[in-house]
Amino acid sequence: MEADGALDAAALERELRAAVAADERRERENDAKLRAVRQHVPSYEEFRNIVLASHLKPLEKKDKMGKRRNVLWNPCAAHAKTPQASDVEIPQELDQLPGTSAEFYRDWRRCLKSGKEKYQFLLELGGKALGRIFQADLGFGLLGEFLMVLAENVCHEDRDAVLQILQSLSGTKRFGLNVDLLSESEKESSSDLFRKLQSMSREYWTAGHPSSPASSKAEREAHLMDTSLQKEAEERIVMELMKCYQVN
Repeated sequence: MEADGALDAAALERELRAAVAADERRERENDAKLRAVRQHVPSYEEFRNIVLASHLKPLEKKDKMGKRRNVLWNPCAAHAKTPQASDVEIPQELDQLPGTSAEFYRDWRRCLKSGKEKYQFLLELGGKALGRIFQADLGFGLLGEFLMVLAENVCHEDRDAVLQILQSLSGTKRFGLNVDLLSESEKESSSDLFRKLQSMSREYWTAGHPSSPASSKAEREAHLMDTSLQKEAEERIVMELMKCYQVN
């Protein structure tokens, strides 16, 4: 809604298109899951690949290998040849951060090519926005991809931000099912991520944060007490998250 109280037609159209795209993706993935079950695929990896490839369109009989085609049969490859300015910056075609799951899914698949770009993208959004975007549904396979990207790129400076992201994702609907459907490599990445977070936490609190030398004894004791409480609170959060993500 605009400042004068009038409805923003363009914004409403964007929201409608995003909602329609999200419904189409959800229906497409559900159809792929049912198809994989009917085919009695021998492994979870094959089941997962069928669902992740549900956006691909098969060639029709009229399509010939030697004939030049103007339409991409794989729409997600549309930006594959777009040069990137930097491996650590979000691509310029992302002029604004996504506000819906459909917009996120589009940007995640089409515009972000490297793990560092995806990591920076998650940090730019932050845990609060991710929790809001995926409150109703976290797309199939995304949780595992998030965990692998976070595990590969997490650093000391981002420890708090990563914990907030993990907390927000754990509050999305059907989160437990998404954890159950993680592949073995994704589960290993999840364990690796929490090992790194625990190690970073120990290093941070072991280094200590002494109060000013001029502080009184009472102030120093209060500072130590406050630090101890913060450390315990962080350890408790990490342990609770490890249970949610089924990490031993």
